[in-house]
Amino acid sequence: MTKTINLRQARKQRDRDAKRAAGDANAAKFGEAKPLRKARQAEADRAERVLQAHRRDDSRDDA
Repeated sequence: MTKTINLRQARKQRDRDAKRAAGDANAAKFGEAKPLRKARQAEADRAERVLQAHRRDDSRDDA
């Protein structure tokens, strides 16, 4: 036998879950301290420079 559910409560719980997910996403996006953001950005910039420095230049015509 299936369990009966109250549709109003199910709708409200679904809406609460959606708001919680949106809030968690915003907290991850905006809730980081400025020094941590700068450190993360500096690390990303450094990784990009290292990648660019090791990239091969295949545009030469040696043939």
